[in-house]
Amino acid sequence: MYLIGDFHDQESTVRAVLDLKANGFNADDLDVFSDEPLEFRRGVLDRRSRMSLAVVTGAIIFCLLAIGFVHFTQYNYQLVTGGMPTFSFWATGVVFYELTLFGAIVTTFFWFLRESGLPRRASRPSAPMREPGTICVQVRSRLDQAEAAHRLLERAGANNVRRIGDAT
Repeated sequence: MYLIGDFHDQESTVRAVLDLKANGFNADDLDVFSDEPLEFRRGVLDRRSRMSLAVVTGAIIFCLLAIGFVHFTQYNYQLVTGGMPTFSFWATGVVFYELTLFGAIVTTFFWFLRESGLPRRASRPSAPMREPGTICVQVRSRLDQAEAAHRLLERAGANNVRRIGDAT
């Protein structure tokens, strides 16, 4: 079940998010929607990001795959040219470098999609309809938490609190 509260200012939105977090809801249960970008201070709606770890891992994997592919290719289709070794890092360094960067870019793109939530899961609703200039706080809650979340949203200054979805 989801509860949606409409707010008119950022201070009451911050108060609602902090109250909800203090009462057992974590940052993954909360979504904030607005017409304009909102910048919260540190600690309000922080979500852990593993972007740097994923990008470095993707780059290393692509580099190892490139090295393996070049090694396989050069030993299976041997061309002896001027006494150079069959497999040479110096001759193929640019290929390794470029494919390593390509791996970092591809991993960044797909990890960004994953962390932003763009490929929505069927259980998550899309962005709620709202009046221009309002800020919506969407809370995912279980049935036994719904009443407490409703009270917290109203106490923080929500004008309209509504429920959508089935109980989870």
